[in-house]
Amino acid sequence: MSADLSMFGIDPLWLVIAKSLAIFVFLLLTALFMVLVERKIIAWMQMRIGPNRVGPRGMLQSLADGIKLALKEGIFPTQADKPVYFLAPVIALAAAILAFAVIPFGPTVSILGTTTPLQLTDLPVAVLYIIAVTSVGVYGLVLAGWSSGSTYPLLGGLRATAQVISYEIAMGLSFVAVFLLAGTMSTSGIVTAQQGTWYIVLLLPSFLIYVTAMVGETNRAPFDLPEAEGELVGGFHTEYSSLRFAMFMLAEYINMVTVSALATTLFLGGWRAPWPLSIWEGANTGWWPVLWFTLKVWMFLFVFVWLRATLPRLRYDQFMRLGWQVLIPISLVWVMTVATVRGLSSAGYDAAALVTIVVAAAIVASAPWLARRATTRRPDIDRPAAGEQPAPAAHESPGGFPVPPLPVPPLPGGRHE
Repeated sequence: MSADLSMFGIDPLWLVIAKSLAIFVFLLLTALFMVLVERKIIAWMQMRIGPNRVGPRGMLQSLADGIKLALKEGIFPTQADKPVYFLAPVIALAAAILAFAVIPFGPTVSILGTTTPLQLTDLPVAVLYIIAVTSVGVYGLVLAGWSSGSTYPLLGGLRATAQVISYEIAMGLSFVAVFLLAGTMSTSGIVTAQQGTWYIVLLLPSFLIYVTAMVGETNRAPFDLPEAEGELVGGFHTEYSSLRFAMFMLAEYINMVTVSALATTLFLGGWRAPWPLSIWEGANTGWWPVLWFTLKVWMFLFVFVWLRATLPRLRYDQFMRLGWQVLIPISLVWVMTVATVRGLSSAGYDAAALVTIVVAAAIVASAPWLARRATTRRPDIDRPAAGEQPAPAAHESPGGFPVPPLPVPPLPGGRHE
């Protein structure tokens, strides 16, 4: 099924500019409000008050923080590569904003007598465009870490690169199942294909994989390893201050909005009203869909905050193991399953029976592996069984972590203990 893209590319110039400004203002206000909401929600979860000084109930705290960052002195490291150092936050922010160009906010409406879809533009490969643009955004993080001329930013940039590569593979594979069912890569076409049943119901494994990968893609807790304060001071933006630091922070929050909007578009019917509101005939017409779309996006943003307030940060080896050994294999098996069911269903076979047979076969085939995995002990990470005395580790300090042997300095006079 090919998407109808005849409504795109024919808007007058003033309408294109108006849509672009509307998207920019929407992203900017959402990011500013998200900072305040995040601090308020985390304070509520931790039984604290949160921001309450600037404005009524602290509502203007984000605006005050933005003004403060813009007016602060910009500190420039002497060892930094100046052109790349200044260009890195621009790349990160520009990529975050450009990815929103193909996100549909609503159906076709009339604006000052001109009929136009509530979407800046659309492409036959719109989802691939989003993946490509967000991938370019990681160059901003890598260049920021490299150009700062410092150790900790460089480590944060390298972590960001490995993180994006690892989780973009699983994210891309989760999109394949959507493409197979919708028959198109156009975002507006995918929303149209979900007119009956949302893909969160039909493709629940893809949805769960994408939600996990999108948290890793945006460097948010518990996957905020590129900027782990306890290990890397601040990560790739350690040497940034003033407005350039604010640009990195703004890019992070806009990326959160982008991946949330993409999840809404691919799995939650996009701008379509949820049941039972969809029973109302006017729920999916006019400007009402913008409200449903915004509420769905904010639902995902709340999940981001919830995860940050409740889950501890993963170790880096655990994080990479989750991406390469869990998400990617499951994604591959699920894509092959959906492709098989889709092909056999097109040939005239019963889809429900095919799904049951494929799931049963997958469970039977994976049972030996799961049993072996459950009974195989990992000596490097497993704890001793009940009643079993742990083997003494070499060079292990009492109650501490294993450490390498340290040279013992000689005593005065050249004597050793």
